[in-house]
Order: sequence, then C-alpha cells, then structure tokens
Amino acid sequence: MRLATLRTPDGTAAARLDGETYTLIEGCEDVSELLADPEWREVAAGAAGPAVPADGADLATLLPAPGKVICAGLNYATHIREMGRELPEFPTLFAKFADSLTGPYDDVVAPAEDPMLDWECELGMVIGADAYRVAEEDAAAYIAGYTVVNDVSMRGFQRRTVEWLQGKIWQSSTPVGPALVTPDEFDPADAEITTRVNGELMQQANTGDLVFTAAKLVAYVSSIVTLRAGDLLLTGTPGGVGLARDPQVFLRAGDVVEVAVAGLGRLETRFVAPRA
Repeated sequence: MRLATLRTPDGTAAARLDGETYTLIEGCEDVSELLADPEWREVAAGAAGPAVPADGADLATLLPAPGKVICAGLNYATHIREMGRELPEFPTLFAKFADSLTGPYDDVVAPAEDPMLDWECELGMVIGADAYRVAEEDAAAYIAGYTVVNDVSMRGFQRRTVEWLQGKIWQSSTPVGPALVTPDEFDPADAEITTRVNGELMQQANTGDLVFTAAKLVAYVSSIVTLRAGDLLLTGTPGGVGLARDPQVFLRAGDVVEVAVAGLGRLETRFVAPRA
C-alpha cells in the first residue's frame, strides 16, 4: 500500500493511493493518527471514502505529529569518506521535531540568518508498532513502511558547536513524503537515491551503501528508548552535499531541489526568501 496525508477543504485526511486516485480513510486526519491504531493495515486496506484525483492533490507532510524524529548522520560510506572520517562503530544520532517537517511539494524558506543552506536526500522509515529492545532480525516486523526525506541543513548554525541540533530543526524545513510505502512494495537494501538542484544531479547513490541498515537502526535505537507507532527515522545522506564540494555550493531563494528514492517517489522543494 501507499499512504499519504492530504489537505482537503475540510482539513487534512489520511488516504490510500489507488493508481491515479487517493481514497480517503474516513475518521483519520493523517497518517500519524492512522498508525496509532494497531489495526491500521486493515483500516487502510478497507477504506472506501471519497476519491481525490492524484493529479493536483494537495499533499501535507506525511506525518504531522510523530512522537519522535530520530536521524542517523554519517551513515553512507561515501559520505563518511568525503567528510574525511573513518567508518563508525556505532550510529551517530540526532533528533528533529514535528515542527521541522513540511509537505513533499511545499516551499521552504531560505533563512536570512544562515547563507550555508544545504540539501540531504534521505531514506526515511516509519515505525508501525511499539518497539523496545528489538533484535535486528526481528526489526522488519516493526516497520510500517518507507518514505522520502530531504534533511535540509543550515550548515552555519550546525557548525557553530560540536552538536548538530541547531542546524537541523528549523521551522517547516524538512520535506517528507509523498507517501508511506509498505515493505511488501519496497526493498530498502537496493534503491537508487538522488538529489537534483535546478536540474543538475548532485547526489546519486544506492541504499546498499548504508553502514547501518534500517533494521540495524531500529534495533540500536530501540535498545535506548521505545519506538512508537508513527515515529520517523531518517537513515542519513550519501555523498554529494554542498558543504563537501570544492568549491562549496549552497542553496539560495529561487533554487528548486528534487529528491527521489526509486520505488518511493520524489519531493520537489522551491526555496523562497523570508517574508519582509
């Protein structure tokens, strides 16, 4: 299945994508609310609400209210090496907040406070059931599905200290979507992931280059804290970020960034100037 959160005249609604049509899942305002129901698969599969044509549908961020957004940094071998580091023994983790998330086609403000605005294509995974101290070999049963994320980063703020948080949590700066794709329709171990900036290819990799796979991350993070249904985990970005280029390249108002994961879909983000 492919699930999304749509904006409608009556508010937001969770929906199932059926070919070129979204079927609204009545009684669920978004995918976060849907996943809180232990029977979410059956609810989504059996939905028969109003139909919305996919062409022109207004997609909100996939998960408006995740309890946790946990991110792995430096997790593609190519990216680790371009940053001049050794492959890690343990994942590097940081957090985001729900307020940081935005829709897959929404504009994002290029903040005046930080001219070092960067892109990061990422594979996201969404938890489907509460997971605590889950073994790696059992982790797949706790994953509801996968999605596409652009971990837009304000590098100037990120590099002010050794902690990354302040460069990663800006308001409505992290596009997520367009859909949650359930594991029966997607293989996280072998998918092309790309970023294009104004049409120019900047990142291209395969998820097989991940040092810590989706299953390994679920096992590791759940050894620390309970992962709840609807939580979002980001798996890291491959090589090709603007910060690591020579010369460095950063985003400006007017730039358009496309992030895609084969089998999951694509995000398209226009960066805009702050309102006066």
